[in-house]
Amino acid sequence: MAKILIIDDSPTDVRVFTTLLEKAGYQVAAVSTAEEGIERVRAELPDLVIMDVIMPGMNGFQATRTLTRDPATSAVPIVMITTKSMETDRVWGLRQGARAFITKPVNEKELLTCINDLLPSAA
Repeated sequence: MAKILIIDDSPTDVRVFTTLLEKAGYQVAAVSTAEEGIERVRAELPDLVIMDVIMPGMNGFQATRTLTRDPATSAVPIVMITTKSMETDRVWGLRQGARAFITKPVNEKELLTCINDLLPSAA
């Protein structure tokens, strides 16, 4: 069972994503800050990270860059999910190392397809 870590400061979004992902057969954990997320990824090496962009303190762009430039965590795929819908945001997110960039509100099928593409041996 693939393990997914959600890094998002919105309890509502975390609940929605957790319900969707658990229903699809994934093991899900969540943290509410980028700093805590970086620590958890380093400690647990989840199979995939769902990263919000707008969070207090360090933002998702900075956290993605930190994780993808660290040899210990660079192989963990990151899917950025955000309300930031400008093309420049998408390009910047991908340049930081995200493997995918999805805007909110999230289409359930699009998210699951994206995850399945990044985790071919997943649930």
